[in-house]
Amino acid sequence: MRGLVRETTLSAADLICPMFVQMGEEDEPIESLPGCTRWSVSGLVRECRRLHGLGIPCVDLFGVVPERLKTPDGAEAHNPQGIVQRAIRALKAELPGLLVMTDVALDPYSSYGQDGIVRELPGGGVEVLNDETVEALVQQALSHAEAGADLISPSDMMDGRVAALRSALDERGYTQVSIMSYTSKYASALYGPFRGALGSAPKAGDKKGYQMDPANAREALREAALDEQEGADILMVKPATYYLDVIAAMRGQTKLPIAAYHVSGEYLMLKSAAASGWLDEKAATLEALVSIRRAGADMILTYAAPQVAEWLARRD
Repeated sequence: MRGLVRETTLSAADLICPMFVQMGEEDEPIESLPGCTRWSVSGLVRECRRLHGLGIPCVDLFGVVPERLKTPDGAEAHNPQGIVQRAIRALKAELPGLLVMTDVALDPYSSYGQDGIVRELPGGGVEVLNDETVEALVQQALSHAEAGADLISPSDMMDGRVAALRSALDERGYTQVSIMSYTSKYASALYGPFRGALGSAPKAGDKKGYQMDPANAREALREAALDEQEGADILMVKPATYYLDVIAAMRGQTKLPIAAYHVSGEYLMLKSAAASGWLDEKAATLEALVSIRRAGADMILTYAAPQVAEWLARRD
């Protein structure tokens, strides 16, 4: 009876797995994200075959590049032979039914660790240049679409980038490539483990100039309305459990699908508490993800996706 009257469900089909892919033939465990791996392209394909078999419909690719390839303009981001572009082609060749989404931002490729092209300020610090960055993001997104990406996910938070990306994709004939916009990406303290995994921590300054103030909720609704007008297909709130009120408010405003990103800090807190013996990892993780669905999210990006899919399969 409890299951029959349950209002909110969670299944593997609701999950998107963020994945890190790096150059070379080695698969490397990530110290800051226990249970996660920096995959080689071949390792990525093997793991994605397993995840797809568990019912996970989509993966989100983040490229890890060596310092020697990082430049102020982040040009490696749109290299046709770059690590993400090669990974997309490999996945679509081997797993055509798997949805492949890609992160669109410059921070993994920037020598400054910022999400965009920067200008150094007198006395230190940097300023991210919005319009110049949008032009670079368009090149990056087009290179991903050409490689075969199904969705692109701009995480940069530049103004006007959704409209620019939609226009550029359509003009090049990529009308079926969808955009999941990081609509409300907050300047959160919970991204540290991710930045450690990707090597993308800012070298100077912070990201508060373009990421949202955690104190603001109404601003998120303005951002959602703008992204919807500009042609976004899916709106995202990031982080997730600290911002359930934002997810719920956005759900009441839009008919578009809403994604929520259960970020690295949220994942690591549960992992650490479970490792210390104070929490039941399975119960606490499933409760957290159900709360995100209950708030109104249609899909959840989470590093726990592989383990959650296994738990759900055993439960079924």
